[in-house]
Amino acid sequence: MIRVVVYSDQPILAKGLESLVAADPAIELTDSCSKIAAVKEHLANETPDLALLDLTPEMTSAALNQLQNLAPECKLILWTDTIAGDFALQALTIGIRGILRKNLPLEAYRQCLHRVYSGEVWFEKSLTDSFRAVRRVSLTPRESQLVTMLSRGLKNKEISCELGITEGTVKVYLSHLFQKSGTKDRFDLALRGLKSLSMAGIPTEGQGGLRSLMIDAA
Repeated sequence: MIRVVVYSDQPILAKGLESLVAADPAIELTDSCSKIAAVKEHLANETPDLALLDLTPEMTSAALNQLQNLAPECKLILWTDTIAGDFALQALTIGIRGILRKNLPLEAYRQCLHRVYSGEVWFEKSLTDSFRAVRRVSLTPRESQLVTMLSRGLKNKEISCELGITEGTVKVYLSHLFQKSGTKDRFDLALRGLKSLSMAGIPTEGQGGLRSLMIDAA
């Protein structure tokens, strides 16, 4: 029996998923949640095999990471109309096992649940093709701090004071980051940092935590 928990903040859509699950004797619905907090509580106390998650604005990569950590054995599937290639790539690195589009026929839904349960992944070719247009640039802890501060709009002197290093050292770090990330200037690097921080659910007020930059591939 495949045990599935469903999350959606849209009651009609949730009911449709519940009906789909009820029509398959091999699938059991363990809960239908309308709040992320309820999903977290369910994963912390139950042992569903799959979690089918509506990609609402609250379902950030940070939230997905928390859900995955709460129930490492539960396979997560995102349910969405559209998804950006860079966010999909980040979700994949977190451990998301499938991305299911809402406009697919019911049989595709059933196949997705069964295949992910059996250990396969479910990503459409158009989506995997988009992964090629995005690359991840890994950051050291110091580089992460510098990019975060740059995204806050800090000048070199302010960064040097916060990190306890000279302005010259800050310039050296920035020059290296421009080359490493392929960004052309501090403004471009700051924009990439803001985008990556937003996707990772990390506040710009922090000084670290950003492991990589999401950069459009050439």
